[in-house]
Amino acid sequence: MKLKIAVLSGDGIGPEIMEQGVKIMNAIAEKFDHQVEYNEAICGAHAIDEVGDPFPEATFKACKDADAVLFAAVGDPKFDNDPTAKVRPEQGLLAMRKKLGLFANIRPVQTFKCLVHKSPLKDELVDGADFICIRELTGGMYFGEKYQDNDKAYDTDLYTRPEIVRILKVGFEYARKRNHHLTVVDKANVLASSRLWRQIAKEMEPQYSDVNVDYMFVDNASMRMISEPKFFDVMVTENTFGDILTDEGSCISGSMGLLPSASTGESTPVFEPVHGSWPQAKGQNIANPIAQILSVAMMLEYFDLKEEGALIRKAVNASLDENVRTPEIQIEGGAKYGTREVGSWIENYIKNN
Repeated sequence: MKLKIAVLSGDGIGPEIMEQGVKIMNAIAEKFDHQVEYNEAICGAHAIDEVGDPFPEATFKACKDADAVLFAAVGDPKFDNDPTAKVRPEQGLLAMRKKLGLFANIRPVQTFKCLVHKSPLKDELVDGADFICIRELTGGMYFGEKYQDNDKAYDTDLYTRPEIVRILKVGFEYARKRNHHLTVVDKANVLASSRLWRQIAKEMEPQYSDVNVDYMFVDNASMRMISEPKFFDVMVTENTFGDILTDEGSCISGSMGLLPSASTGESTPVFEPVHGSWPQAKGQNIANPIAQILSVAMMLEYFDLKEEGALIRKAVNASLDENVRTPEIQIEGGAKYGTREVGSWIENYIKNN
């Protein structure tokens, strides 16, 4: 297969983990005789510094022209600590989602047997937890009308029926592929937008009679994810709730550095780690590259290259079992491995298996 991939390394640890992701992609391409063309483009704080725009037109064109986007992370403290900044790195991420029509964010939450003890939750709660959070990405408060002055501010949580229908459809269809259980998360006891979500979900239920649907307020869902994570199979929710719940879910595995995600919709799909740019670790060779590497696996599986994706997952599991791990998940007294060393170990595993 020929694949054209836009590579957006972004900020902080982004370039370091991206290097490992591309390394793994090249190993897979060589082993399975695929042809991969990369087009690197700037985004985030890096792009603001260079051209004043966190998602410049040239980067958008690179994404549009690609079969897929491999993305790392954006964010920089100099913008976080300046509330008056008019342009921010994260605006580039929102612009990418909006311009590419990426309305569905797919975040798997899974545990690794050898890392269950690293989870902040009790072993018996998380061992075997395996669910998917589906977050609506291009509507709600993040994109609604906004206003701020010295005394008043508001954000508008706007959703339309077509926006809700298309993301619920993704949720129902993922549930069909898995264990036929869908949880719709909202705040219908307070918010009008949530009541519309629930109304439409109930209207769609008869079309998916093989799916068991339950409804949960977001506060209850956040507690249930901690007290009973194995309850969930597929969860679908709106943008703001999804942002918070998916970060909460990512901690269940024991490290945000382990989990990938996909954003899909009307145009080129984007594959990225769930974590941020961790600028404090930049250049220290300590960032976990596994989420970036598993994002490559998700990308390959999106193109129905299941054997290739499975080999990456097997290599990642082998590295964890052999304690080839970055510091935040390494066992006490274990050997020291950095970002590059973990990537190289996984690369060699792929080449030799």
